[in-house]
Amino acid sequence: MRETITTEGGYLSIETGAAKPGATTIVERKGLGHPDTLADHLAERLSRAYSRYTVERFGAVLHHNFDKLALLGGASEVRYGAGRMTAPVRVLVNGRAAPMCGGEKIPVEEIVEAEVGAFFAERLPEVSEHLNITFNITSNSSPGAVLTGDAVPDRTRWFNPRSIDDLRERRVRLSNDTSLGTGWAPENPFESFVRELVDHFSGESDFTLSHAWCGSDVKLMGYWDGEQADVVLCVPQKSRLVASRAEYVRNTESVLAECHRLAGLRLPGAETRFRLNARDVPEKDELYLTYTGSSIESGDEGVVGRGNRVNGLITPLRPMNLEGANGKNPVYHVGKLYNIAAQRLAQRLYEATHGHAEVHLVSTTGQRLDQPWRILVRLSSSEVEADKVQALVAESLEGFPALTDELVSDGIVLS
Repeated sequence: MRETITTEGGYLSIETGAAKPGATTIVERKGLGHPDTLADHLAERLSRAYSRYTVERFGAVLHHNFDKLALLGGASEVRYGAGRMTAPVRVLVNGRAAPMCGGEKIPVEEIVEAEVGAFFAERLPEVSEHLNITFNITSNSSPGAVLTGDAVPDRTRWFNPRSIDDLRERRVRLSNDTSLGTGWAPENPFESFVRELVDHFSGESDFTLSHAWCGSDVKLMGYWDGEQADVVLCVPQKSRLVASRAEYVRNTESVLAECHRLAGLRLPGAETRFRLNARDVPEKDELYLTYTGSSIESGDEGVVGRGNRVNGLITPLRPMNLEGANGKNPVYHVGKLYNIAAQRLAQRLYEATHGHAEVHLVSTTGQRLDQPWRILVRLSSSEVEADKVQALVAESLEGFPALTDELVSDGIVLS
């Protein structure tokens, strides 16, 4: 059944009795040291640091976006028991940021330099002394400022405000773009397993704490048919802590044993096959052996938006979009806010209906942020009270100011 409700600013369509996703699952996750994840997380860190500075200094998040950031891999030399960087990782800080407010300069480059250094010191300490930062930050206004006389168009003040009163969003929040936010729930057991396994090897866990050679540039691609799972997994090792080829091979056996242990706990009764570091050719010493634990040390690149979606997964058989949420302005950028809101709303609808839920929020540029052009809710449950769904949707759309505060205060992790 389909019901369409006219809402203020757009339409809410509710589809009930929708087909549930099939058992077949293809899912990918990139770990904390993957270059794309590094780019995502660094861009978001810059946005939040800039936002906190301007809130504390001026009382509002000033206009900015760092969501076009890119990392260009350096070069390294890897030997058993040793290694070193031979060329720096280049950090291309691409985007826009207001450089001043009311005549007071904002130390944009200083903020960026401090955050880039701190980020790599925490995430990849071996790289932190081998960085080359390039600033491509402008304060150019968006199209639409038509000159008709001597007066300065308001739009040109967005990135050079005389005070926070020049920020239009202080009066009403308008969507910055025509775009889409998508969310769905629940995850199936295999999707949850993929997230846990990648985090287990790329983050802080009992395994990584007791196996210091384990690097963080982990990547997993998995296929699941409901009964059997095939997993291709990459887990690097740090060369300084691996003395020989034989030791490297023994370490891979430890990783595989841990994979099977966790699969037995999370996918009981399922047949699960793992293929680790598929490009290895041990007899030629062609191995996933790195100095830093990440391929960013040697030629690989990372770009915002190519990594995990806001739910932490890449799921081509599920609804998803290509928005890079990390680094976007947390006040009115729909590519960030609508994706987070859609994911949260889908989870609430799943909990309320006990069935699969999909949410799609579609914006129109210049229209009120809390009044999407189209809202599509798909529910597998047939017995749904439309007024309760509408109430949950309305509650979600009223929450954007609080969502902004949550993002700026690090209350949300974009994984």
